[in-house]
Amino acid sequence: MGRGAEFLVPGARFRPGAVVMVPQSAIELAKRFEGFEKRVKRGTEITAVPYVCPAGFWTIGYGHLCAQDHPPITQEEAEAYLAQDLVKALRATLRYCPVLATEPERRLAAIVDFTFNLGAGRLQTSTLRRRINQRDWASAAQELRRWIYGGGRVLPGLVGRRNVEVLMLLP
Repeated sequence: MGRGAEFLVPGARFRPGAVVMVPQSAIELAKRFEGFEKRVKRGTEITAVPYVCPAGFWTIGYGHLCAQDHPPITQEEAEAYLAQDLVKALRATLRYCPVLATEPERRLAAIVDFTFNLGAGRLQTSTLRRRINQRDWASAAQELRRWIYGGGRVLPGLVGRRNVEVLMLLP
């Protein structure tokens, strides 16, 4: 997954058949904050098993949502899940924040990571979305900093993640 995950973009906003890449910095950000969690050694192979993330969801690999009884996966399988999840996050990010298609890649990467982390529904209904589409980057950064709760409490990992996303978002 060195170059990023790619997909074809349908619709008139982009050149027909244009390939849009998940920014490498979004991949690195997701890997950094999700980690290849709950590793178990099976013979010579290291695998990940499902675990409950701090927000209370069953997860495997690099933050991929799963069922509690999901079978263990290898790091290669975790990277494949991450690529799929980030492509979905990229599609949703560009659908709800089309201005990011013409902004510096770091801004797109920050919001792709946000969408991957919290879900497209959160982006779709957020004030963050409105501020981004207005290109009001200072207000968008303030909105990002509000998304630090999981299970009703402030999660230090989310505070750190949002701080990095804010740095990527601001000019």
